Amino acid sequence: MTLQTNRPPLTIRLCGPRGFCAGVDRAIQIVVLALKRYGAPVYVRHEIVHNRYVVEGLEAKGAIFVEELNEIPAEHRQQPVVFSAHGVPKSVPEDAASRNLFYLDATCPLVSKVHKQAMRHQRLGRHVILIGHAGHPEVIGTMGQLPEGTVSLVETVEDAEAYQPVDPDNLGFVTQTTLSVDDTAGVIAKLNERFPNLTAPSADSICYATTNRQEAVKAAAPGCDLFIVVGAPNSSNSKRLVEVALRAGATRSLLVQRAAEIDWAEIGEIGTLGISAGASAPEVIVDEIIEAFRERFDAKVELAITAEENEHFLVNRELRDVELTREDMAWVNG
Repeated sequence: MTLQTNRPPLTIRLCGPRGFCAGVDRAIQIVVLALKRYGAPVYVRHEIVHNRYVVEGLEAKGAIFVEELNEIPAEHRQQPVVFSAHGVPKSVPEDAASRNLFYLDATCPLVSKVHKQAMRHQRLGRHVILIGHAGHPEVIGTMGQLPEGTVSLVETVEDAEAYQPVDPDNLGFVTQTTLSVDDTAGVIAKLNERFPNLTAPSADSICYATTNRQEAVKAAAPGCDLFIVVGAPNSSNSKRLVEVALRAGATRSLLVQRAAEIDWAEIGEIGTLGISAGASAPEVIVDEIIEAFRERFDAKVELAITAEENEHFLVNRELRDVELTREDMAWVNG
């Protein structure tokens, strides 16, 4: 596209941290490493992370995504199947074992920690309250760690107000890792008000990456004419960032998967733009969107950094001796 000669000025506030968290990075690496070790195809149950760019990039390398294990043809059952970063119910690895499938679990370690906290509550005789969004893969996976009837889902303050447990004095709660920190605090406050003996998890369930990205958006959003969050419509943490930006003072906030989705007539005249990215959005798309604005505006980028992240999660033991090169990940890192 030809640069306009009289482009209007634009300040871009680029949030940090943004984009990939350690759990997402680990999950993608597991699929890439499995392809290198075992060859194509490698099957993946559900989207490995909620991002079409990532999914399509892995498909191009030889990954095949399925919703259920019965979709894997008999002739490929010797090939590995990877479970997504969101976690799966206990029934899924049991099903894999019954089919003699070799599986690699890419569940984020922080999601696994929530599973363990929920199981500890239940083991100690508490009914488990899971604060989260119905139908989200992580919620399905967490509820699937516990026997039927031992966990109740609460989504909102109104749900917390209406909830009627069998034994109000024996309750413990955990949360989905990708929730709005502020919204969740309200739900927990209501539950504590109604059930004073409610037991919290041993550590905060909302993960560091979710909290860090929300704090960066809160810092950058005030005064923004528009705030763009790079992420997928089925990404919980990305949708929460859109909400956080509006609450923090952005005039408008949009969720965008790629630059091609942007309706430039709708963007109109803006002077300050905020940009962040959900935990499953690669940096290459952030760069693509910044470049699209630079083609239309005389843009300068200001960094809005509120934390530094250096977390790293090890991949599965079976893959630790496989060398991962820069070229292996260049498609996703830009």
